[in-house]
Amino acid sequence: MQMLSNIFWLGTKEIRSLMRDVLMIVLIVWALGPSIIERARGFKEPVNNASVAIVDEDHSALSRKLRNAITPPYFQTPKIISAAEIDRGMDESLYTFVIVIPPRFEADIAKGLEPELQLNIDATAVMQAATGASYLYAILLQEIANFAQRSDAASISMIDLVSRRAFNPNGEQIWFQSVVALLDQLSILTIALVGAALLREREHGTIEHLLVMPLTAFEIAMAKVLANGLVILIAFAISMAVVVEYILGVPIAGSRALLLLGTTIYLFSAAAIGIFLGTVARTMAQFSLLLLMTVMPMMMLSGGVTPIESQPEWLQPLTLLLPSRHYMAYAQAIIFRGAGFETVWPQFLAVVILGSAFLGTSLLLFRRSIAASR
Repeated sequence: MQMLSNIFWLGTKEIRSLMRDVLMIVLIVWALGPSIIERARGFKEPVNNASVAIVDEDHSALSRKLRNAITPPYFQTPKIISAAEIDRGMDESLYTFVIVIPPRFEADIAKGLEPELQLNIDATAVMQAATGASYLYAILLQEIANFAQRSDAASISMIDLVSRRAFNPNGEQIWFQSVVALLDQLSILTIALVGAALLREREHGTIEHLLVMPLTAFEIAMAKVLANGLVILIAFAISMAVVVEYILGVPIAGSRALLLLGTTIYLFSAAAIGIFLGTVARTMAQFSLLLLMTVMPMMMLSGGVTPIESQPEWLQPLTLLLPSRHYMAYAQAIIFRGAGFETVWPQFLAVVILGSAFLGTSLLLFRRSIAASR
């Protein structure tokens, strides 16, 4: 009971100290608020509002359908131009794509023939040109196939490819980007807050005050883990509800309680890393460099920036040692796919094991540091 009481009062002191640090509060609010909105909305599709012109030499119902099928937000409303305006329009960068529909195009399709459409592309816009051409090809092919199936003509395609998107039917990148941004900021803040709290005690000389008290290294470290972890967990819950769900409109398919439980487990792992870095570093400058060297690989290899399968084969087994990889996996499974505990328990167990190992190692190192100071 005395140990719990010591941890409680030390944790209360830690929270009061954090609340008085205006700069740190501003950092937390920014990281879990505007920063997530900026990152989520700042990601643009490769094709966005691309300019399209059409040379319609057929003037048929099918050519009008093709024109009406090209719509925002990927493309601007197509403009009708003449063949003589193609070169000037593309030279002046007025149009990224120009589609030429030849005469008797609809009639040839109805007869079962395979007439050709001409697609002129301004390839100086490399990403829009490559991706936009495939988008236009799919749109035009679908409309032509629909017309051919309603006529006596044979199908112009040997296969009928039907795509169905699971979990994110409209392919909203903002869903994925907002959640990844929130999970990344969670790792950064937890490690930074716990490590900085430890260094703040050392730089301000208050660590000596704690050493003369009947306190153990475990109590001092756990007070910082629990206090800072509680603050981050509350901020995470608010950010998830207000920023991700309400402002960005990302639906949560799974259990919010299960997500909070998984986040709580992960916070202990991240806090253990913060204790380790705060013990190794002697100054805040050293801690900042160590934080950069630690957090960046955790973010890059967690599966949020690039899928694990896309990383080098020799590196993939090493990512299993990162709690961030398992946390990213089960957090996305809960949020997007509505996974239950029976699905994500292996990842939960992995985070618990890794977190216990990191926390045990960090506490051992911190205990030795305290003993040396005494």
